Amino acid sequence: MSISMYQAGIPVAIRFLNSLSAILDKAAASCTARNIDQTVLVNARLAPDMLPLSRQIQIATDIVKGGAARLAGAEPPSYEDKEATFDELKARLAKTVAFLQTFKPAQIDGSEGKEIVLKMRSGEMKFNGQDYLTGFVLPNLFFHVTTAYAILRHNGIDIGKKDFLGGA
Repeated sequence: MSISMYQAGIPVAIRFLNSLSAILDKAAASCTARNIDQTVLVNARLAPDMLPLSRQIQIATDIVKGGAARLAGAEPPSYEDKEATFDELKARLAKTVAFLQTFKPAQIDGSEGKEIVLKMRSGEMKFNGQDYLTGFVLPNLFFHVTTAYAILRHNGIDIGKKDFLGGA
């Protein structure tokens, strides 16, 4: 039995964005309990040359909303990238989940061979739809969600593998 492009992408992205939102709830509660200003964690990084938590979440949402839209032949929404609190980051995650939920399997299934061209600072990247989903969108989603998780865990938030995996 094969798995469809829709099933491989959309439910997976929704699951990980929702688990990230739940992790932010734990981070907010921890900040309150430990009397830590949320902005300390929103701006926290694993290393000086890495992007902060807020940017990790922004990129994760940008990757999946752009991925779904490109595979479906739709226009991805544009977000301002100005979130500075857990509530604002959670709202962005929820907005992205709501966007992903607008897609039906028929819009994405069959896009395996579709040409996807990304214009990057370093030049164009060309993919077929399947390689784009499995070799670019999902790995980038997992990288940025994992990095967000690691930033929070490194800063003492009591989260574990079950939190990362969400509904598992």
